[in-house]
Amino acid sequence: MGARIAGYGAALPEKVVTNADFAAYLDTSDQWITERTGIRQRHFGGTTGSLAVAAGRDAMDRHGLTGDDIDFVILSTTTPDQTVPATSADVSNELGTRGAAMDINAACAGFVYALVVARGLIDIGMNRILVIGSDTLSRITDQNDRSTAVLFADGAGAVVVERSEEESFLGWDLGVDGSARPILYCDHGGCMYMEGREVFKRAVRVMIGSSEKALKQAGLTGDDVSLLVPHQANLRIIEAANQRLGIPRDRTAIVLDRTGNTSSASIPLALADAGDAGRLHDGDLVLFTGFGAGMTWASLVVRWG
Repeated sequence: MGARIAGYGAALPEKVVTNADFAAYLDTSDQWITERTGIRQRHFGGTTGSLAVAAGRDAMDRHGLTGDDIDFVILSTTTPDQTVPATSADVSNELGTRGAAMDINAACAGFVYALVVARGLIDIGMNRILVIGSDTLSRITDQNDRSTAVLFADGAGAVVVERSEEESFLGWDLGVDGSARPILYCDHGGCMYMEGREVFKRAVRVMIGSSEKALKQAGLTGDDVSLLVPHQANLRIIEAANQRLGIPRDRTAIVLDRTGNTSSASIPLALADAGDAGRLHDGDLVLFTGFGAGMTWASLVVRWG
């Protein structure tokens, strides 16, 4: 038996914050932000748990599932609602799932980490795992720091990973380099700190290297990829990956212009957007790839459908 991704869902707070909103009180402009990041607007609001519940319920509803059908909930987040307990406990309760639940924190690569963990749970007998990425980064960002305020935002996305007669998880790569911790972090009670240039340089390198390893394990190349779903941090990073992997932009899911960097939520939000736009078809080869604080990285190749 194998596993497949069987459904997706998404949730964004109602409040939209545009680049003009920041330009009204920071030394910045819509042009400056857009040219350097590709971001035009983002969403603020909600809690990590409430957004996770909304995205999880959306994924379950689209696939015709109830809580009784879910064996395990994995919530990838860097912004839990409390130190204790895990936010996934409350999410599981709200969704009425019957199995276990846990949080994973691998920063912006966490959602792909969680997908690989879900695949392992299938091997030990689970039937369906609800994988959610949810973050509320606006509450740990200094809104007066123009270098970070314009980047980070809130949102959630989810998928269902279920047992299948055929294997759809074709290749993956996970990694971490803890020596890079000082270039991107947030202390307890503090705000996001980032050395932008260094993060950019390392992000391009690890995202491309990880993608290539996952593709090699699957016996594929960039030419075979139907859709690239990257972490939505910076358009320039995505474009560099497009060029190095040989995957054009028209085969790439991009939502950061509307969502900003939502950490664990960014990849499932991009996936849901592509699905709603009719860009996912049975048999498509989809490459997920992300990087985050740690520095963590993760890539996964799946066959859709």
